[in-house]
Amino acid sequence: MSAPPALILPPPAVLGEPGLAAVLAALPGARLVGGAVRDALAGRPVADIDLATPMPPAAVVAALRAAGLKSAPTGIAHGTVTAIAAHRGFEVTTLRRDVTTDGRRAVVAFTDDWRADAARRDFTINAMSMTPAGAVFDYFAGIDDLRAGRVRFVGAAATRIAEDYLRILRFFRFWARYGVGAPDPAAVAAIGAAVPGLALLSAERVWSELKRILAAPDPVAAVQLMARLGVLAAVLPEGTAPARLAALVACGAPADPLLRLAALLTGDAGRVAERLRLSSAERDRLIALRDAAAVPAGADDADLRRALAELPRAVLIGRVWLAGGDAAVLARLAAMPAPVFALRGQDLRDAGVPAGPDLGALLQALRQWWLDGGCTGDVRAELARRLAAAAGDLRASGSAGAPGREADSNN
Repeated sequence: MSAPPALILPPPAVLGEPGLAAVLAALPGARLVGGAVRDALAGRPVADIDLATPMPPAAVVAALRAAGLKSAPTGIAHGTVTAIAAHRGFEVTTLRRDVTTDGRRAVVAFTDDWRADAARRDFTINAMSMTPAGAVFDYFAGIDDLRAGRVRFVGAAATRIAEDYLRILRFFRFWARYGVGAPDPAAVAAIGAAVPGLALLSAERVWSELKRILAAPDPVAAVQLMARLGVLAAVLPEGTAPARLAALVACGAPADPLLRLAALLTGDAGRVAERLRLSSAERDRLIALRDAAAVPAGADDADLRRALAELPRAVLIGRVWLAGGDAAVLARLAAMPAPVFALRGQDLRDAGVPAGPDLGALLQALRQWWLDGGCTGDVRAELARRLAAAAGDLRASGSAGAPGREADSNN
């Protein structure tokens, strides 16, 4: 039997969003579901807004068209249509029930039973639905769990996990953000027994959830529990040090998933990036954070200018956080303009240096002179001085040669 709705007064502000109101008006009987309901009830910002409806996908498309709204068939085989209103997309999914599951994906059938749809969701706090009037249907005591800070599986934890092993990682994501006190014992026991199932998951899905765990305001307790249950070793077998993550969070570093991963890892960052299929930008930043030496606490302005000339500011700031978060160095790094080496190969060619290895050697020598001097020297004046000196040496010796090579010897 369905639970009676609990009327939330006043209705959450998200229900007054014009685009959402237009979609709901076009789809009588549709409700908000999942995270939008959870976060609205928790008084948190609502990011993605998902809707559910008993209407089959073709009827959803027709109803939206009749209301003058556009739609996109983003997952129509699985019952999902994206409604577009007020320049925003809203996923609308037909109510479903699971037919078969294999630990990674499910075969579903459409239904008009709201409770059956809620029963296939992962956690009680994600299994609620809300009408346009603000009435919440809560079939599994999700409101009570949200208020108490409990992250609890819908029904038997082991059954929910066996349907999709990604729910192991999702548990830690939601516990890191919503959990208060000790984790649910049934969830902990079921997760500990199901760790081998994580091997069935794709790298992309694992990284997507791990990134969200690390982005939580304070993921330390969740990561420590992951380590205790064997989950952390299953998803990061290259090696981890949760204590280093705890130290990073304690020093006030930003909630940056890649920075936190750099602190957590003890193994090869490149191998982790390849295995989890990080983007090229994520891979490069992770390797830079892990491989580069930290800016010393006693660094003077010349040291900081040299560092900024060699590496992106964000990487340097990340390394300072990883080294303990020296507030003075962080402030100076944030405020200091990045120095720019003002010479290129074309500048040397314009000055009469022939193209070739000698030109590259001279350019590198000039850059090193500039770095050694704290990135403040006039490199164009230094180039002119070296070329003049080389020309004088040539006149004195009465021989011809490339000025670049002679100038190199004067460095």
